[in-house]
Amino acid sequence: MVATILSSMKSKTNIVGFMDILKFWYCQKYIRTTVKMRIVGLTGGISSGKSTISNLFKSHGVPIVDADLVARDVLKKGTGGWKKVVAAFGHEILLDNTGEVNRPLLGQIVFSDPSKRQLLNRLLAPYISKGILLEVLKLWIKGYSVIVLDIPLLFEAKLDKWTKPIIVVWVDSETQLQRLVARDEISEEQARNRINAQMELDSKREKADIVIDNSGSLVETKVEFEKVLSQVMKPLTWTEFGLSRQGVISVFLSVAVGVYACRNFNNSANVR
Repeated sequence: MVATILSSMKSKTNIVGFMDILKFWYCQKYIRTTVKMRIVGLTGGISSGKSTISNLFKSHGVPIVDADLVARDVLKKGTGGWKKVVAAFGHEILLDNTGEVNRPLLGQIVFSDPSKRQLLNRLLAPYISKGILLEVLKLWIKGYSVIVLDIPLLFEAKLDKWTKPIIVVWVDSETQLQRLVARDEISEEQARNRINAQMELDSKREKADIVIDNSGSLVETKVEFEKVLSQVMKPLTWTEFGLSRQGVISVFLSVAVGVYACRNFNNSANVR
């Protein structure tokens, strides 16, 4: 990028002022060393402990974009997502007293029928993606250096390509099953249906940049998290900087300065 901008500053005689090169070099060095921004993907499986890791990030001041919260918002009464879901599944899924979607009932329907689950995903995916993008944009405008996207279906929704690194919270299958049974007070069969409705944790683990093994105690998980936090907060690459608000502004300013310098050089050449 620096070479391109410098090329645009050349006059008709192909002479670039030494002070202009020096200014650009200093500007780019300053940006690289002071501006930081990273979009981290956080995912896992149902009852794998992803929320625990998400809360640990929050406790360290790292902003979280929670896809589950976004999904709740897009299903609120009267929204576009609510209208689509009601039209597809009928008014039977609504609570009598409020008209809101009966989430437990809808969950039972889609977890027991793969075709209905796929239908629900297709209906809500555009609204959820838009909501996530809006939340990221808000944080981007505020200039946060690190953003964590907490998305259970990170790989399934093809959102992994927008995040780096990707963190997968993993547990062994038996621990996952028992935790889900205890947490939701459901039968093992119901728990297996919900687990099988998602991409296998082992498959997600293979796609991860960082894996947090949450099979042990909370103390052990916190020890692992501290190591992960240090990786997430390490110095950023130029590509990550380019995604930041400051990066976009800096690129704009660099181009503007380049155009201005080029115009001045051309004007000087014409005067001569």
